[in-house]
Amino acid sequence: MFYRVIGLMSGSSLDGLDIVFAELDEIRGKWSYQIKASACMPYSEKWTHKLRHATDLNAADYLRLHTEYGHYLGEQVNAFIETHQLQHQVQLIASHGHTTFHEPQHRMTAQLGDGAAIAAITGINVVSDLRAMDVALGGQGAPIVPMGEKLLLGEYPLLLNIGGIANLSANVGDSYVAFDICPANRVLNLFAAQTGQAYDAGGALAAKGFVRDEVLAKMNQQAYYSQPFPKSLANQFGTDVIYPLLKDANLSVQDALRTMVEHICIQTTRSLGKVLPKLSADQPRKLLVTGGGAFNNFLIERLRQSLQVMQIEVLVPEAGLVNYKEALVMALLGVLRWREENTVMHTVTGASRSSIGGAVWVGQEA
Repeated sequence: MFYRVIGLMSGSSLDGLDIVFAELDEIRGKWSYQIKASACMPYSEKWTHKLRHATDLNAADYLRLHTEYGHYLGEQVNAFIETHQLQHQVQLIASHGHTTFHEPQHRMTAQLGDGAAIAAITGINVVSDLRAMDVALGGQGAPIVPMGEKLLLGEYPLLLNIGGIANLSANVGDSYVAFDICPANRVLNLFAAQTGQAYDAGGALAAKGFVRDEVLAKMNQQAYYSQPFPKSLANQFGTDVIYPLLKDANLSVQDALRTMVEHICIQTTRSLGKVLPKLSADQPRKLLVTGGGAFNNFLIERLRQSLQVMQIEVLVPEAGLVNYKEALVMALLGVLRWREENTVMHTVTGASRSSIGGAVWVGQEA
């Protein structure tokens, strides 16, 4: 079976809307992919402000933003289709939306971006609300990418995504485990913004700083890090817990960034230490790193140094996969939902069972 799909992803780092047009091919249970077109649509200051402060709104205004953002997504898809001359080629749109509230302990998760609005604007069938079913079944609803990683990138036993939040996936024996590690780019970008930069390009600022051990110790003592997986983090853990620990210590921007990089490396190393014993002897100790953090050369170098003792090889793939892996996975999850196949593994999220997640919105007339 052959599918032409657009995947949409908006991460907590708010660097923009990732759009991928992918061709997905399934032959006897084996999936392959080609990214035919891709783009990151930067958010305007207006949209960055709206998304960042969405959780401060009252219920009515939040729902209005949900609808407005859905129409915005539809308009961005139409512009992407026009730019890349994809008219009449796209069979399905799979939209992750932008996560605002994520409270699996209350069986609730919320992503902005009304799927009905996307379908109405584009006239194309849409799959949205990809996390909701798993959360309703008692799961964490996150990480959501492991099914896509398993089907599309199964040759890598270990996968690390460094986005607004860093998360780890591990294909261990007969099971697949995945969980959020710690905040990452969302916090790094907040400090880079103090110098007028959207992010710390290549980790140049962090490389000039020094680790502040007393602050680092407080960061590493957070209760989340000692919890067993499956587990997941809300964006607020980074902005409301980790960021204030650094900010209130009155560190220079360089020292804050350097300390945060060390925090990410320590928590990643500890997390890998928990899953590594589960790997079979014939599995290569290879870690594929994607997400915006893969372009942070200083962070990657520190990670390689930290993982030397475990003999883990850190691999950064070509830029297209680094940038758009999550949008690519959303495209696949949309197809799996359309085929009524599982999109989420309960071994990853802790739900009572695996599930077919996603709401379907038919964009065409009967």
